[in-house]
Amino acid sequence: MFITFEGLDFCGKTTQIELLKEHLLKKGGKVEVLREPGGTKISEKIRDLLLDRKNAEMFEETELLLFAASRAQLVREFILPRLKEGFYVLSDRFHDSSVAYQGFGRKLSIDFVAKLQEFAINSAEPDVTFFIDIPIEEVERRKALREHASLDRIEVSERDFYLRVREGYLSLCEKEKRIVKLNGLKNIREIHSEIVSIVEKLERKKNEV
Repeated sequence: MFITFEGLDFCGKTTQIELLKEHLLKKGGKVEVLREPGGTKISEKIRDLLLDRKNAEMFEETELLLFAASRAQLVREFILPRLKEGFYVLSDRFHDSSVAYQGFGRKLSIDFVAKLQEFAINSAEPDVTFFIDIPIEEVERRKALREHASLDRIEVSERDFYLRVREGYLSLCEKEKRIVKLNGLKNIREIHSEIVSIVEKLERKKNEV
């Protein structure tokens, strides 16, 4: 089962991924967790280029293509082989991030961004995507708790950028049935329970087929 987690920076994705991983391992499942960009030797090198604040001169088009290149390598080298081996693959971001961040956030062509993602991910469509939604005010509050020097090239983006990104995610939620919108302001355990409930429901449906 391929499960992806999406949301604005600081929304709590990583925490929920770790909780789901623990839950699935306790059930006896085989679990792999990955992050985007990254996850393979080549993809991690691309990640360094993308997130390094020293690369402030990077153009939006370059950013989009680098994300797609990292994703294409990750899908073919890691995700598809693990799924064939019966693993649960949990990904911290996937192709929806590019539509939201580069399409809506960077104001690139939404249609082109979407088509590029189709090419990059091949047959690796997620079974379910959890979008952990938090308002922009909460993004700013959580960002302020972080040391500025620890923020990456995208995390230092301004409020208007994040407003557009959130708009992108909300638009995706309306179009894609696989995306489940969760209230990121809820208690961590409450969000985890909702995720587990949905995953187990999907597993039952798969077993019935």
